Amino acid sequence: MPDIDLTATACDLGRAIGAGTLDPVALTDAMLDAIDTSPHRAQIYARTTPDRARAEAEAARTRAQNGTRRSLLDGVPISWKDLFDTAGTATEGGSPLLKGRTPDQDAQVLTNAAAAGLVCLGKTHQTELAFSGLGLNPVTATPPNIHDPGLAPGGSSSGAAASTAYGLAAAGIGSDTGGSVRIPAVWNDLVGFKTSVGALPMGGVIPLCARFDTIGPLCRSVEDAAHLYAALASAKPTDLSQSDLAGARLLILTNTALAPLDDAPQAAFETACTKLSAAGATLDRQAIPALEDALRLVSLFPAEAYGTWGAEIEARGEVMFPLIRHRFELGRDILAARFVADWQRLDALRTAFKTATAGYDAVLLPTCPILPPKTAELLADDDAFVTRNLETLRNTRVANLMDLTCVTLPTGTRHCGLMALAPAGHERHVLRLAAAMEKSL
Repeated sequence: MPDIDLTATACDLGRAIGAGTLDPVALTDAMLDAIDTSPHRAQIYARTTPDRARAEAEAARTRAQNGTRRSLLDGVPISWKDLFDTAGTATEGGSPLLKGRTPDQDAQVLTNAAAAGLVCLGKTHQTELAFSGLGLNPVTATPPNIHDPGLAPGGSSSGAAASTAYGLAAAGIGSDTGGSVRIPAVWNDLVGFKTSVGALPMGGVIPLCARFDTIGPLCRSVEDAAHLYAALASAKPTDLSQSDLAGARLLILTNTALAPLDDAPQAAFETACTKLSAAGATLDRQAIPALEDALRLVSLFPAEAYGTWGAEIEARGEVMFPLIRHRFELGRDILAARFVADWQRLDALRTAFKTATAGYDAVLLPTCPILPPKTAELLADDDAFVTRNLETLRNTRVANLMDLTCVTLPTGTRHCGLMALAPAGHERHVLRLAAAMEKSL
């Protein structure tokens, strides 16, 4: 078998299949072999689907041979977070609460991806029920960070990131409720795309907080993100060919609630902004008062999460990782009246934020204010776990609270990323902008 670059972008692999220089069956076999021989296999994949993957790859080979490929990514193998239903394969949400749960049909986004010709490699580990940004899961497995297996991988889509970063998938599909695509992306130096609520179908996806839950890819390039999003949405890919920063207006948020930053993320962000300015973008700095108020409404997350999972947790919560169970239980005593009032307040703050930022192409933030902590230290100190988790998600939850779509990009400094945020429904716009930013960074 000829050498296959398993770290190539998904789109480059797709182009090679289209050109006839790469056999999708050989690619899938190489990826499955790499998974099986990886020392991190059990930490990254909860379970693989080799029979399905090879059948899908063989169908992709036939289409490539007879000129009926369904998309640029037809025949490209990817991984799926363990909360996307996969017919006949256990989908357990990273929790013993759901042990043995086996759906009889695929999630709608998986159905759409298969229709575009993508190959399903299997299910990746995640934070339990997707409720932490650190990526640790002592009850199933904690995936390794690409730069140091002893560092937190970021979560909750930790295995999705690791599968991609380690060359064990061309990309990973994850979910994002408060940063769960973007944190593992930034700590593993990947591109992460948080879509808008409702932009992709949630049927067959294990929920956390339905009013915040979104789906998105973790991948190697903005082009990959655009084509994966199109496949998941069963839509045409965004044209990135004319992406340009000339004349773009970008707003850097300076709210006090978004300070402080570790030295490395701060320096990487400022260097990146200088590059964007040199490429023709105009950068302003401003604090948005509505955001300060919105960031105080974080109790909406545990309230809805406990409303979703409270009955199961009350019945069998002792099987969970205690710190994740505790985070759910923070929502147990939040009154319905407060929940409704807080949502009404947040809706008003979203309108105010949208008005304040209307003249800009995107809002910019460092993706994460801290560097990944050591896993062992987090597991040895409950207070450190809680504090670091809140710090980790501080910047990313801006997009979820303010109802935004967002792309995080590597800055070139390890573990440090830059987010471009745009209003909900502007996925194609933010992808084009991110493609232009990627060229500068």
